[in-house]
Parts: sequence; structure tokens; C-alpha cells
Amino acid sequence: MNPNFDDAAQLAAQLLARRWLPRSHPLVRRALIDTELWTELGQRLAAVGLKVVDNVHADHIAVALLRPAESAVFGEMGLAANNNLDLPRDGVALLVVLWALIVLPKRQRQVARSDAMHAGQGEMFASDKPMPLAAAVSPLVSYRALLADFGDQLGKKLRLDTNLKLLERHGFVVRRGEDIAEGPLLDLLIDYDLLAPRILDGALADVLARTTDPFAAPALAELRAERNEEESAD
Repeated sequence: MNPNFDDAAQLAAQLLARRWLPRSHPLVRRALIDTELWTELGQRLAAVGLKVVDNVHADHIAVALLRPAESAVFGEMGLAANNNLDLPRDGVALLVVLWALIVLPKRQRQVARSDAMHAGQGEMFASDKPMPLAAAVSPLVSYRALLADFGDQLGKKLRLDTNLKLLERHGFVVRRGEDIAEGPLLDLLIDYDLLAPRILDGALADVLARTTDPFAAPALAELRAERNEEESAD
């Protein structure tokens, strides 16, 4: 019997029961460095139409449907929908806004800190740059600023509060008093490489530019400036 059988089964069961697990979880830590355990976990989940979702910029791992299983679960109409969580349109809009206000600045800080930690080190360490934990660099979004800046577009206070509860229930955000923080799934289930350019280069960038959030506002402005410099250089 494979010595990793029980560990892979236990990890798969915990992911199915809890939907996500922190990367600090003992079995997750093992799986992230044990190729055999990670492979077996993937095989076990794939047998029931699922896959592991992992992202070095996030503090959790999660499970999601494999593409071939989506049609069996949601049907053709589900695949054509704008989301599979039955979020209302203004709920999806709120999710995108919060993703931009939290994840875009967070990624900028993670990369900057990772580079700073290794500045001046030799090439021997160039391929081993630990990414700062998301919890250490992920910004909080002020609820009051969010309501003042985007309340009219997101359905005013009643709809905003209702959709925030939905996003919290799904694991995208966490409420901390008057602030909104990154949830376990915010940087796992949304494709950064696909969405970030659409936001920074699209009309939504102008909408987000009017945010008065004390952290997100300068961070987004800096991101846009960097992107404009890159485009000018090209």
C-alpha cells in the first residue's frame, strides 16, 4: 500500500468538507513539498471531477470543478451564465470591485517585498524567493469609503449589505468591524492574469480611480502609472 494513501484521503476529505484549507495546515504544508502526496491528492479529487486550486499569492488552497465536470453539474445553461454561484449582477460587480481594491494592491506589495528581501543576494538564491504571506500585506477596505464611492452603482446600502453577506458566505471576503478583508477564495477562484489587464486597461480603471479608500487609492494610482510606463517603453 502506498504510504501516502491515508494522508491523501484525509486531505481530500478535509478539503471537500471545509471547501478550503490554510497553507499552514500540517497536511497542506506536506503536500506542497511532497510531489507524491500532491499528485495522489490530485488524482483522488480528479476521480470525482474536482481539482486542487493553489496560488502562491494566497494563504489557502481550495477545490474546484474540473472543466469536463462543469457541464454535468451545471448543464449547458450554467456554463453560459456569468457565474455559477447564483450571485446577482450587482453582487458580481461588488466582487470585481473588492477584488480590484484588495488583490491588485496586495500583489504589488507581495512582489515588492519579495524583491526587497532578496536585493543584493547572489544568483544562487534567485529561484528561491518566498512570497510574503497574504495576511501580512493584504489591505483592508473601508466599508464607509466603499459605500460612499460606489454605493450608487452597487445598489445603495441595502443591496451592498446583502451582497457583502453573500460574498462572505461564499468565502470571498471577511468582515472585520467596519473593514472588509480578503477571504480564503478571493485570490484563488478569480484568474488574476485574465482580470487584472481588463481592469487596469479598461473603463473600470477610471471608475476605481475615484475611490477614496486610504490604501487602495494610492496603490491603484501607482499600478496604473507603472503600467503606462511599461506601455510607453514598449
